[in-house]
Amino acid sequence: MSDFDLYRPSEEHDMLRETVRSLAEAKITPFAAAVDEEARFPQEALDALTASDLHAVHVPEEYGGAGADALATVIVIEEVARACASSSLIPAVNKLGSLPVILSGSEDLKKKYLGPLAKGDAMFSYCLSEPDAGSDAAGMKTKAVRDGDHYILNGVKRWITNAGVSEFYTVMAVTDPEKRSKGISAFVVEKGDEGVSFGAPEKKLGIKGSPTREVYLDNVRIPADRMIGAEGTGFATAMKTLDHTRITIAAQALGIAQGALDYAKGYVQERKQFGKPIADFQGIQFMLADMAMKIEAARQLTYAAAAKSERGDGDLTFQGAAAKCFASDVAMEVTTDAVQLLGGYGYTRDYPVERMMRDAKITQIYEGTNQVQRIVMARNLP
Repeated sequence: MSDFDLYRPSEEHDMLRETVRSLAEAKITPFAAAVDEEARFPQEALDALTASDLHAVHVPEEYGGAGADALATVIVIEEVARACASSSLIPAVNKLGSLPVILSGSEDLKKKYLGPLAKGDAMFSYCLSEPDAGSDAAGMKTKAVRDGDHYILNGVKRWITNAGVSEFYTVMAVTDPEKRSKGISAFVVEKGDEGVSFGAPEKKLGIKGSPTREVYLDNVRIPADRMIGAEGTGFATAMKTLDHTRITIAAQALGIAQGALDYAKGYVQERKQFGKPIADFQGIQFMLADMAMKIEAARQLTYAAAAKSERGDGDLTFQGAAAKCFASDVAMEVTTDAVQLLGGYGYTRDYPVERMMRDAKITQIYEGTNQVQRIVMARNLP
């Protein structure tokens, strides 16, 4: 069997795509512009996704989830992002936040936190970055000090997606300052824990509907059994998580790019200049061809990485970084070209491509900048 056969979408995947696309077009697209303009959380999208069990499809069946494979999760995120990038961060970040528990958590922890996530009673966020620890995540300063059967957490986490909306947070904190990355542990912190608070929402270029806030931990006392895995294994769990979830950012980038191409393709067929649709001009046709070619290349790379994620292949670190890096660069290029194809109209907020262009930019930055992705790839050449 060829490697292609291992990641080609099945009939079930194709049906899932049709389902998500129909839902997104009916219940997410109509609100996308307002969500961006008002910088408000896309509650309509959360309600629609939860009602259809598409908000956290990755949760295993034994914990009440759909048990979707990595490719199915990618397809959900891609199709939601095609309509609204902010909304696609609901299924994407639910996976990012909860995957450390799935990968390294105790059975009790999985039952306690994955069940509410699967039911739609809670969302899950991921707290790794800090004001002085971005690309150098191992340089974090948030501390967790053992106190009997509890840990006491103090610190600040920055750039936390869906902060304040999510009920649960995977928090990385230093338990042994002498060991750098091997002295970092992971914990589940709840929004309602005493001492947890949030900063004001960041005023961002794009993905305005997904709140990005600081998370403040002020003497937050949590039971020791909320540690994810053994003490000192948190950073390894965080990096292993990113190997899998960078693919979800590739999926988001892919969806944004596809949405921009689809809109531009329709526009150039309607827009007339010099007595005919501008789609008839070779210069326009070549732009569209290049956009479609690059999107398809990104899709194949992303789907192949999703298959490797599902199988746990040894070259996942390289493939995940490659998919995220390539797809996000394509998304930035394609959305910029879509704005160009619409001319002056593309530059206005009356048309969605300028929003897509702004949304695309973050995919080159979060879950590791594309410069960091290239470092990761160079260190893990196949």
